[in-house]
Amino acid sequence: MNLQGAYLGMAAQAVSLMGEPEVAASWEKPSALAEMTVGALAGHLMYQIFSVSPVLQEPVSAEEPIALLEHYARAVWVDEPLDGELNTGIRARGEQLASEGAQPLLEQAGAALAELQVQLPAMPGDVAVFIPWGGWALTLSDFLVTKMMELAVHMDDLAVSVGIATPEIPGAAFEPVLTLLTHLAVRRHGQAALLRALSRAERAPSAINAL
Repeated sequence: MNLQGAYLGMAAQAVSLMGEPEVAASWEKPSALAEMTVGALAGHLMYQIFSVSPVLQEPVSAEEPIALLEHYARAVWVDEPLDGELNTGIRARGEQLASEGAQPLLEQAGAALAELQVQLPAMPGDVAVFIPWGGWALTLSDFLVTKMMELAVHMDDLAVSVGIATPEIPGAAFEPVLTLLTHLAVRRHGQAALLRALSRAERAPSAINAL
């Protein structure tokens, strides 16, 4: 399975999760994430679908795509505090997407996914796509990995928030997400910390978070 197919599979899982009755029933309640309702979290999760089509519709970028890890090195939000401008904006966008309720958001997400199921398979993974909110280009494959990581992390957040099982992600989709998070954890904590966390419980660090 290529990354286009892996992304589409994860996006379908996210839409299915969003459609669980527990999500709608908890819409206005606090989520597992600080200062976000369940609805806002669901909105942020669905944004990982909504934000792909506009990028695909941009003209093919003439810029040389940067490496995936460089994308995260440049991303201000990675180290921004919870009350920072970008993180505040992310929460506000989630709330706005959730404002009409669970069913309208679910329908919009289903329509966006159907559009991507037509668009994405025809595009080569090595094409350069411009990321307007970053100001640089990535390959399509790397861009999709950024979205897959967000889908994986926030599906877990949403499932935990409403007390249901986190979806099991197929290996073809989980592997690039795991690779990305591993590299980000090493950059944040160093090789030794990751090795100890995975192999030596007696001297494992207290934190090995990637983000």
